[in-house]
Amino acid sequence: MQTFGLNYEVKPERIEDFKKAAAQLIDAVQGLDGHIETRLFSDVAKPHSMMIYSNWKTKAEFGNFIRSDTFKQALSEAVDMLERSPTHFAAENIRLIKPSDQTGQ
Repeated sequence: MQTFGLNYEVKPERIEDFKKAAAQLIDAVQGLDGHIETRLFSDVAKPHSMMIYSNWKTKAEFGNFIRSDTFKQALSEAVDMLERSPTHFAAENIRLIKPSDQTGQ
């Protein structure tokens, strides 16, 4: 399993727009080959600091997604919502959160 964290510093006035866009992206990945689970989190001390946490069966399947038109379009739409460039991390065979009941895992 591959875990990816996509970290975003969102402009405070665009938080709701970013949440809506992230929810649409999360809906879009449901059912894609290799996708296990994706969630959006925000820092309670800094609500504009957000992370999209995503689990995939393989790095290659996640790579297919980030090369997709769906991801590219979402990223281009999010640029105006961000204070700075996003940062990302990847890890293999870890789980940072308990799976939701929807995944059955």
